[in-house]
Amino acid sequence: MSHADLVFTSGSVITMDPAHTGATALAVTGERITAVGGEEVRELIGPDTRVVDLAGRPLLPGFQDAHVHAVFGGLELGTCDLTGTTDPAEYRRRIADYAAAHPERPWITGGGWSMESFPGGLPTRQMLDEIVPDRPVLLVNRDHHGAWANTRALELAGVTASTADPADGRVEREADGTPSGMLQEGAVELVGRAAPRPTVEDLVDGLLRAQRLLHSYGITAWQDALLGEYGGHPDVSAAYVTAAGRGLLTARVNGSLWWDRDAGAEQIPQLVERRRTLRTGRFRADTVKIMQDGIAENHTAAMTAPYKDACGCATANSGLSFVAPEALRGYVTELDALDFQVHFHALGDRAVREALDAIEAARKANGPRGNRHHLAHLQVVHPDDVPRFARLEAVANLQPLWAAHEPQLDELTTPFLGDELAAWQYPFGDLHGAGAPLAAGSDWPVSSADPLEGIHVAVNRIVPGGDMPPFLPHQRLDLTTALRAYTSGSAYVNQLDDTGVLRAGRLADLIVLDRDPHSVDPAELASLRVEATYVGGQQVFGAAAEEWPAATGQA
Repeated sequence: MSHADLVFTSGSVITMDPAHTGATALAVTGERITAVGGEEVRELIGPDTRVVDLAGRPLLPGFQDAHVHAVFGGLELGTCDLTGTTDPAEYRRRIADYAAAHPERPWITGGGWSMESFPGGLPTRQMLDEIVPDRPVLLVNRDHHGAWANTRALELAGVTASTADPADGRVEREADGTPSGMLQEGAVELVGRAAPRPTVEDLVDGLLRAQRLLHSYGITAWQDALLGEYGGHPDVSAAYVTAAGRGLLTARVNGSLWWDRDAGAEQIPQLVERRRTLRTGRFRADTVKIMQDGIAENHTAAMTAPYKDACGCATANSGLSFVAPEALRGYVTELDALDFQVHFHALGDRAVREALDAIEAARKANGPRGNRHHLAHLQVVHPDDVPRFARLEAVANLQPLWAAHEPQLDELTTPFLGDELAAWQYPFGDLHGAGAPLAAGSDWPVSSADPLEGIHVAVNRIVPGGDMPPFLPHQRLDLTTALRAYTSGSAYVNQLDDTGVLRAGRLADLIVLDRDPHSVDPAELASLRVEATYVGGQQVFGAAAEEWPAATGQA
């Protein structure tokens, strides 16, 4: 009998496999799980087997993030980081400290500020001029659909009162037309293209910084939601290829190739070539990302009804469809025939409908091809479209952290939607009840990358530590469904069919938690902690097993 390389004993093995419950031990040989069961698994322990006594701790499949911007997040952690606060005074302090600490940098870049921190979500250039008057400053907001620039940055980029708004964005302006310092959507590129581009080594450093963080949250695989140049952001493909080539990419990553919405089907051959060349180690790029609309906070998410104004009256604006719906149907049909997965940004209910219409057109033309197309964000979904997900095998890619009362939702979004649209927000429960396949992601650095925080909100519809009432509580998910979305559901979207469930023969992508999620009060789910993370049987986060309480090196 062959001995295993690694055996976990005396724990609660949460397999996420409905056919196999009640396991207490698991064995790994090489990269794969070789046994899941009880005391009989100890027979696979040999003199060289590493044994981890879980001492009652739970062992689960590794979490997977179905929509994340890992390299961008890692880069931001190394620049002017404004995350974790909504206090404008704290923003000013951090910007001033960063500028003083980096006198050699020609531009001050970074981001993570929240729209709720400023009246109407609109900071001004003068606020930045007071802090950094002599160097250009460009700081993206938390959701990465806008940026805050100072006067020097606008001047260097040549953005003036006479600069026209791009078709896919808006320059916020003062009364005389002078840019105010806030850039929305595609207008960010007007200034972003003038800023210095990070080097490949900068990108690799950002990726590795992100990978350490994501592994600490138990994330073993992810889908990077944007490979390409957009809004002043660089193409991060080289970071993955370089890191994988150096043997530094420990996570499994599928990249989403950016669809240039200013071009058309002529870009498809280039996407095919990029898919062929961007494949090394644990990295591949088999997906195309189409951003169909914007966000609700700046009224660019595409809705079926007009936004309201501050008085509650209907406006003439119902948001933007970045790709014409008829053209979208043709593009998706062609991509589907080439066996690309399509990853949609679809936030408003009109964008959701347009994306589902495109998937339906592709299935009609090509038949079901199993390409696992998915729609991310889904802030507003028309009830008529909820059952279409299951019928079209379209995956609902949820960002659960957003489905709770917080100022950006309550002050900048809901009042401008009207009662009907507002009641259709984040309908996780309806989607699950209608049989929609569910996956989950964070959209980090837009919001926290911690899956346990996302699971907390999916189950409670309250932010961790929040004291507001649940947001549309009938749309809660049960704990098992939320866990599946972050494990087997996201593994399905990421096309990693050897992961997401603990079963003999599957890859040993595993996490150890400090407590069983089923044993804690639902209000305490976010307090759970990842103690160790393994990818292919190799530990990528956590103390060495012999340093754990009650862990042993040998049975």
